[in-house]
Amino acid sequence: MSHAEPSTVVDPNSVEVMEGRQREQLEGWIPSLASEDEIRQALEKAFDYRGDVTLTLKDGRVVHGYVFDRRTGATLQDSAVRVMPSEERMKLTIPYAEIAALAFTGRDNAAGRTFDAWVKKYWEKKAAGEKNIAIEPEQL
Repeated sequence: MSHAEPSTVVDPNSVEVMEGRQREQLEGWIPSLASEDEIRQALEKAFDYRGDVTLTLKDGRVVHGYVFDRRTGATLQDSAVRVMPSEERMKLTIPYAEIAALAFTGRDNAAGRTFDAWVKKYWEKKAAGEKNIAIEPEQL
């Protein structure tokens, strides 16, 4: 029979100390797309962004919408973003190689909507004497 080491009691609250991911302030940013690496990084951030972006294509077309997917390939021509234009009910696939400029033009709908922000508002309302404070999402 093997002898097991005694288990160590771990307080679960002490191990859950990981900080939440910090969101960059991207709203209004127009990144430089001078190199392939800059293009890839900017479009990855566009995918994570929770607002609309404006893509100016090399043929002069302008697409304003939400980047909901991306596919990264070996080359810029093999890589693409998928966009839902804000004015149309369709989905576009645009190769990275066709993008001349990118601007984060829409409001970031996730900005300020963290659990910490909600807790702060809750305690402010409670300190002001409000009753029946419920957890309700803010309107977008």
